[in-house]
Amino acid sequence: MHALLLAAALLIGCLLAVQTSVNLQLNKAVGTPYGASSVQLGVAVLLLAVLAVAAGAIGAVRLVPQVPLWHLLGGLASPLYITSGILLFPRLGALASVGLFVTGQVFASLGLDLFGLFGLPRTPLGAGVALGALAVLAGIVVVIRGQRATPAVTASGGTGRVGWILLGLVAGGVLPVQGAVNARLRADLHEPLAVAVISFAVAAVTIVAVLLTLLALGRTPRPRLRPLGGMPWWGWLGGACAAAYVTATFTLIPEIGAAATVALTVTGQQAASALIDGAGLFRLPRRPLTAARLAGLALLVAGSALVQLA
Repeated sequence: MHALLLAAALLIGCLLAVQTSVNLQLNKAVGTPYGASSVQLGVAVLLLAVLAVAAGAIGAVRLVPQVPLWHLLGGLASPLYITSGILLFPRLGALASVGLFVTGQVFASLGLDLFGLFGLPRTPLGAGVALGALAVLAGIVVVIRGQRATPAVTASGGTGRVGWILLGLVAGGVLPVQGAVNARLRADLHEPLAVAVISFAVAAVTIVAVLLTLLALGRTPRPRLRPLGGMPWWGWLGGACAAAYVTATFTLIPEIGAAATVALTVTGQQAASALIDGAGLFRLPRRPLTAARLAGLALLVAGSALVQLA
């Protein structure tokens, strides 16, 4: 059983890289990252609601008034992560962007385990975990330094590049927090599908509110819906991937721990993103896997493994 949980975490990490990649096609069709995120999260809510009704789990939603407010806020992480991926992938590439997400995830999960936050059991910092964290940090530095900036990033100067890097770290860091908060909600409701529906409903309402605010201020284009008909079929997979990831993480974290869950998911992320980058999948620009980038990838995977095995 434990081996199956570990394999599930690895597979879910692959889906997370696929999700961020296919979202770029959704963004091209809709014309605004906030509109694309709204569409994807709406698809995820509908999919999960259908599954929850079919499984007889939707009735657990009636317990929501008895739940502490902060247990309902895990969904706030989803729009930040999804929108960040849409913004970062064309500028930094799949491998560097996912590497930043990985770094944020690893250090946030270490914080959750070390300090026993959000009701998780407290885990002391061992030598293996410390070495793994340092390897992850070294890996992302090597990946970013070994990659040429795209014209959009170069034009914005060094400060702009630092801003994109910080965005990637924060967007990755909120994912383990989301998993831990949703795990608390699962303990309240006892129905994983109901938890997923609530999490994505919160996420969808949040990003729609952001979109409407930006439209009112004239800070983003009006979303286009007609081009969605010409989008490749796989452009719709982002919602399903996001739903699978969020549901799996809050199920896995209480079973194998935050650090182990993140270590395996980020290994899957890195493997999938390297393939996507190197082969130019999902209509992304092809970025050759240079020796420096491969070395950085190896450090990221090795560091993640050390965190998991320690």
